[in-house]
Amino acid sequence: MRYYFLLTLLWLTASVTFAQKIHANNDHAQPRPFVNAYEKRADFIEADVWLQDGKLVVSSEKPTVSSPTLDSLYLKPIARLFQQYKDKPSPDRDYTFGLVIDVKSSPADVLPILLKLLEENLTCFNRAANAKAVQVIISGDRPKIQNYFDYPLLQFDGRPSEVYDEETLRLVAFISDNFRSYSRWDGVGDIPDADRDKLKRVIKRAHSDNKSIRFWAIPDTPNGWKQLKKLGVDIINTDKVAECVEAMR
Repeated sequence: MRYYFLLTLLWLTASVTFAQKIHANNDHAQPRPFVNAYEKRADFIEADVWLQDGKLVVSSEKPTVSSPTLDSLYLKPIARLFQQYKDKPSPDRDYTFGLVIDVKSSPADVLPILLKLLEENLTCFNRAANAKAVQVIISGDRPKIQNYFDYPLLQFDGRPSEVYDEETLRLVAFISDNFRSYSRWDGVGDIPDADRDKLKRVIKRAHSDNKSIRFWAIPDTPNGWKQLKKLGVDIINTDKVAECVEAMR
């Protein structure tokens, strides 16, 4: 009996569990960029970022002269929150979030500029020094894996197809992939069994590395979110943050 108790204890200790999280996809394109996702306590808030005339600007398409800067739309509002709430982003004791930068220009050009901006407010963006700091995560056009360590303060959006050594894996915030690479399911009814099996395999692989997983291009509907949650998808990618929060929490 004692032997089986120990086996059970070891299994429970080794099991990977992740709280359900919500990723505010294309947040910059919403009517109230940053504000709505923040008020709804999204776990990850994403912005498409381009380099234009030496500045980082936010836009879904190629930017124009009127495109807002990353600093004005996200970084400065975040810094003001940390000032208001004494080195926290919120009065909620446990809440912080990841700012996902979907890089649309060359990362070799974008990331040094981004780091300089983040270094202006290390309390807000250095999670190694402040557990409530906002973790900045690079997605989109990412640097080569062997160059991840060239960018302190940053973590990266991983892919199931990529191989990481143990040290580099620590810099991977989560694993992401295109849902359409596994299924053409439209969100009606149940996910077909064959597609479900393919999704389960990639989810299991991410979890075996102790990483949560996200799929983009999912059916962005309540049934789509719930079906993916049942499969073990840890991060629900959505353009409908308020609806998703209502349905999932």
